[in-house]
Amino acid sequence: MRDRVLWRKQARIILALAAALAIDEERALDLFYSTETYRQLSDPKYGLQLMSDGYIVENVLSELRHK
Repeated sequence: MRDRVLWRKQARIILALAAALAIDEERALDLFYSTETYRQLSDPKYGLQLMSDGYIVENVLSELRHK
Protein backbone atom coordinates (compact mmCIF):
# COMPACT_ATOMS: atom_id res chain seq x y z
CA MET A 1 0.00 0.00 0.00
CA ARG A 2 2.83 2.41 0.81
CA ASP A 3 4.23 2.00 -2.68
CA ARG A 4 0.89 2.98 -4.24
CA VAL A 5 0.62 6.07 -2.03
CA LEU A 6 4.16 7.12 -2.95
CA TRP A 7 3.46 6.45 -6.63
CA ARG A 8 0.38 8.72 -6.50
CA LYS A 9 2.37 11.40 -4.69
CA GLN A 10 5.06 11.27 -7.36
CA ALA A 11 2.41 11.52 -10.09
CA ARG A 12 0.96 14.66 -8.48
CA ILE A 13 4.44 16.15 -8.16
CA ILE A 14 5.23 15.44 -11.82
CA LEU A 15 1.96 17.04 -12.95
CA ALA A 16 2.64 20.10 -10.79
CA LEU A 17 6.20 20.30 -12.11
CA ALA A 18 4.94 20.16 -15.70
CA ALA A 19 2.50 22.98 -14.97
CA ALA A 20 5.12 25.10 -13.19
CA LEU A 21 7.59 24.76 -16.05
CA ALA A 22 4.98 24.80 -18.84
CA ILE A 23 6.31 21.54 -20.28
CA ASP A 24 4.68 18.22 -21.10
CA GLU A 25 4.35 15.51 -18.49
CA GLU A 26 6.87 13.21 -20.16
CA ARG A 27 9.59 15.87 -19.98
CA ALA A 28 8.64 16.63 -16.37
CA LEU A 29 8.94 12.92 -15.58
CA ASP A 30 12.44 12.81 -17.05
CA LEU A 31 13.48 15.90 -15.12
CA PHE A 32 12.00 14.65 -11.85
CA TYR A 33 13.69 11.26 -12.08
CA SER A 34 17.07 12.94 -12.64
CA THR A 35 16.96 14.91 -9.37
CA GLU A 36 18.39 14.30 -5.93
CA THR A 37 14.96 15.19 -4.56
CA TYR A 38 13.50 12.13 -6.32
CA ARG A 39 16.19 9.91 -4.79
CA GLN A 40 15.46 11.32 -1.34
CA LEU A 41 11.71 10.93 -1.81
CA SER A 42 12.27 7.27 -2.65
CA ASP A 43 14.23 6.70 0.58
CA PRO A 44 12.14 6.77 3.78
CA LYS A 45 15.13 7.78 5.93
CA TYR A 46 14.85 11.36 4.62
CA GLY A 47 11.18 11.73 5.57
CA LEU A 48 10.42 13.66 2.40
CA GLN A 49 7.30 11.51 1.86
CA LEU A 50 5.72 13.41 4.77
CA MET A 51 6.18 16.82 3.14
CA SER A 52 3.53 18.47 1.00
CA ASP A 53 3.57 18.09 -2.76
CA GLY A 54 4.12 21.84 -3.11
CA TYR A 55 7.16 21.73 -0.85
CA ILE A 56 8.67 18.92 -2.90
CA VAL A 57 7.94 20.68 -6.19
CA GLU A 58 9.71 23.78 -4.86
CA ASN A 59 12.71 21.61 -3.92
CA VAL A 60 12.81 20.16 -7.42
CA LEU A 61 12.54 23.61 -9.03
CA SER A 62 15.30 24.95 -6.79
CA GLU A 63 17.50 22.00 -7.61
CA LEU A 64 16.91 22.45 -11.34
CA ARG A 65 17.74 26.18 -11.10
CA HIS A 66 21.11 25.35 -9.53
CA LYS A 67 22.15 22.77 -12.10
